[in-house]
Amino acid sequence: MSMTRIALTSVAALVGAVGMAGLSAPSLAQGNPPAATTAAPRIAAIAPRAATAPTAATVTPVAKPAAEPELRAQLSPRRYTTLAAEVGARIQRLTVTEGATIRAGQTLVSFDCSLQQAQLQRAQATIGAAQKQLATQRRLVELNATGRQELDQAEAEVGKTRAEMSQIQVQLSKCSIAAPFSGRVGEQKVREQQYVQPGQALLEVLDDSVLEVEFIMPSRWLSSVRPGHSLQFAVDETGKSYPAKVQRLGAKVDPVSQSIKVTAAIEGRPAELVAGMSGRVLVQRTP
Repeated sequence: MSMTRIALTSVAALVGAVGMAGLSAPSLAQGNPPAATTAAPRIAAIAPRAATAPTAATVTPVAKPAAEPELRAQLSPRRYTTLAAEVGARIQRLTVTEGATIRAGQTLVSFDCSLQQAQLQRAQATIGAAQKQLATQRRLVELNATGRQELDQAEAEVGKTRAEMSQIQVQLSKCSIAAPFSGRVGEQKVREQQYVQPGQALLEVLDDSVLEVEFIMPSRWLSSVRPGHSLQFAVDETGKSYPAKVQRLGAKVDPVSQSIKVTAAIEGRPAELVAGMSGRVLVQRTP
């Protein structure tokens, strides 16, 4: 009997051990130990967690202001023109050369108009004879010695001769060319003793008493750049900046380039500045 009891006790212990092993495996896998083992020291298998990187703050890039476009500009005279011949003649005298200073009304070019002078003298002689014939016809009409038709023909001849003489006098008035304004000679296109045709260019003259800055500006600047606005003009040739003020704006905006023409005037008259110089316009706009 004692051997049988010992065997049964051993079998029971073995079954109990197997049962504890079967229960403990799923319970540990689920993280919930069986109730029978709660009194025993609990060993928790802690799975290593992935290191979490600190959350970086969202950085919004600061928008840089759009770069202002570089405005190229050129110096130009306030007034300029090209003088041309109005008669076909030989240049008898040319009183100026390129770069010379001129004053308004000064004779710049003189032509040889001896042919027109001879034509004027002939017209003066013709009109004298026509006037005498007219006086004779009037006297004959008073004496009833001639008809009205002869008198009308004499009057028409006088009028015709006077018209021819006036035409020649106009041609003679164009035998010299005077400066239309004070300034300088920009370019000389002819020489003395040269024969020129009507309409042929002779001289380019300009009024550089006031130098203007011409440039193209974005039309979106119109709200801040108006006539009277101050700006700086950096000249490439001198390496200096000169103050200027906006004089006038163009009459219309170019719809393709969205730009408008602007004309400013240099303040004062710096001696080193010459028409045709170029540079950059520096515009300070109010935001």
